[in-house]
Amino acid sequence: MNTVTENALQSFSAPDSDLDRAANSAPLIIKLMQANDTQRWDEFVQRCPDATFFHRAGWQSVIERAFGHRTWFYYAESGDEIIGVLPLAEIKSALFGHSLCSLPFCVYGGVASESSAAKLALTQKAQELAALLKVGYLEYRNIQPQNPSWHGKDLYVTFRKEIDPDEEKNMLAIPRKQRAMVRKGIKAELHSELDQGIERFFHAYASSVHRLGTPVLSKQFFRLLKEVFAEDCEVLTITKDSRVIASVMSFYFRDEVLPYYGGGTAEAREVAGNDFMYWELMRRACARGYKIFDFGRSKRGTGSFDFKKNWGFEPQPLYYEYQLHASNAVPDNNPLNPKYQLFIKMWQRLPLSVANFIGPHIVKNLG
Repeated sequence: MNTVTENALQSFSAPDSDLDRAANSAPLIIKLMQANDTQRWDEFVQRCPDATFFHRAGWQSVIERAFGHRTWFYYAESGDEIIGVLPLAEIKSALFGHSLCSLPFCVYGGVASESSAAKLALTQKAQELAALLKVGYLEYRNIQPQNPSWHGKDLYVTFRKEIDPDEEKNMLAIPRKQRAMVRKGIKAELHSELDQGIERFFHAYASSVHRLGTPVLSKQFFRLLKEVFAEDCEVLTITKDSRVIASVMSFYFRDEVLPYYGGGTAEAREVAGNDFMYWELMRRACARGYKIFDFGRSKRGTGSFDFKKNWGFEPQPLYYEYQLHASNAVPDNNPLNPKYQLFIKMWQRLPLSVANFIGPHIVKNLG
């Protein structure tokens, strides 16, 4: 537990919200989340406009249990009220470097707070921890910029769009060529259903990432996501004549649906399985009253980027910020890096069973 010094607070800009004024009237204290704090933490995340699904307390359990990484979930408290949160996890890998990140395996992160004083205090705590751990770099994955003096990376974008309560209006909002692909899936008499387990999902997901030459995440990771986030984590599977065609794991947060992990079998392209799958997810979400379809992160210049644009979604830049510590350059651990091309081609040649066995041991260090 650390009390922020008066000098540190005075070095920041003048407070501009009710929460900042409250922080001035009561000591601002930084604490580590404990088991009995998780409900308060999630209540704050639910009401804070800066917060995302990836700020939820459950990610601590998922990351620690699925990958064995150490985590520090800090919160700022003033007058017994949480006014800011910062989830952090450390990845230490001989191959991919040593980092402290908010938050690995998540597309969004950084500080969530309406209080500028709390944002400063939490970032100062993160910097102290990064120095103590001697990491190569501290990374924030922001929707909006938080630290303009840090290094940035203009690689990732996100695709978010409002959906209409009317199903037909959503269909007509899809550009003509992409709409034709959705109708192709409908004509193929594909069927959608919710799964309680992850077996059929994992089959479709693992088949898809293997074709792309990407290491697969473990089944245990997906089981934990379902366990920890319960009804806010949903699996939608597409079939044809009882055969699995495609499947997607989505998260629900406030008024948003976030398709996060998904994939299709080799048959999916022939029957527009992925196109039908995302339409079905959108259709079901709007029927349940959800208002935002968050298509998630993509790298510029990839097939995923093009696919989402074809749906009429406009890319919005993500502000991934890096404060260098022991490292002298921003990390470049992504499949577009030319040095990984040989690895990708070799990985695609592996039998799927071998790739599924080895993959989780590699990808857990990528984050």
